[in-house]
Amino acid sequence: MKTLENQTLLYDEDCPLCSLYTTGFVKSGMLDENGRKSYCQLSTEEQDFVDLKRAPNEIALVDNKNKTVIYGIDSLIKVVGFSFPLIEKVTTIKPIHFILKKLYSFVSYNRKVIIPGNVKEENKLQCIPDFNYKYRFLFIGFTLTITTFVLVGYSNLILNFPKGTITRELILAFGQIVFQSLFLYKFNKKTILNYAGNLMTVSLMGSLILTPILILSQIVQLPQMIILGWFGLTVFIMFLEHFRRIKILKLPLYLSFTWILYRILALIFILN
Repeated sequence: MKTLENQTLLYDEDCPLCSLYTTGFVKSGMLDENGRKSYCQLSTEEQDFVDLKRAPNEIALVDNKNKTVIYGIDSLIKVVGFSFPLIEKVTTIKPIHFILKKLYSFVSYNRKVIIPGNVKEENKLQCIPDFNYKYRFLFIGFTLTITTFVLVGYSNLILNFPKGTITRELILAFGQIVFQSLFLYKFNKKTILNYAGNLMTVSLMGSLILTPILILSQIVQLPQMIILGWFGLTVFIMFLEHFRRIKILKLPLYLSFTWILYRILALIFILN
């Protein structure tokens, strides 16, 4: 594998996802040992030619020789494409590049709600993406859709349980956002939407955990004990993750208990 030398990716050290894939580039040999650096550790000299407003939104690849920078999906294409030229040729085709650029923005602007991390407040430079309403609403819509379809399928596996419908599950999933937001009325709308993003990431995580049982049920007939037990385990894992995120966001801990309350109310609504 060819190594791209004298190039450094500026990653968000508070983003576990960013840390993971930049470490992967170095360990795989795509970048040399100095191929990654925390954005927060930018030197004064580097700050003169790195766009400090753009870099938190689009990962920057710094050419240490020429003191030039490329951003976002183009920086990732250059890193991967140097080792795999065919990938670079394919990803630079205009329609494909356009789609990749939008997907990159979708993930980048939502990375703090996909995998949140503790912010090191002592850092003078913070790699925090701009708040983008369009991509936040797209993310919430995406997770709502996945959650709705998975819950419809899973509810239909439970015997003597009212048959699931897309309308019912969509209302219940969206209703959760509304219900929880009622307890955040003192906070600004950005805080509420940040929480809503994290809330829906937890729901998406739960849907992914339920999916193997959905797939397995198409192959063999599963006992109700397994179906119900797996669902209960999933809710417990979701509760722990929701509680963890609440602490990271520094929001009131009672939100985890109103989260449980909503699910109890939703169950009563379904059964009646």
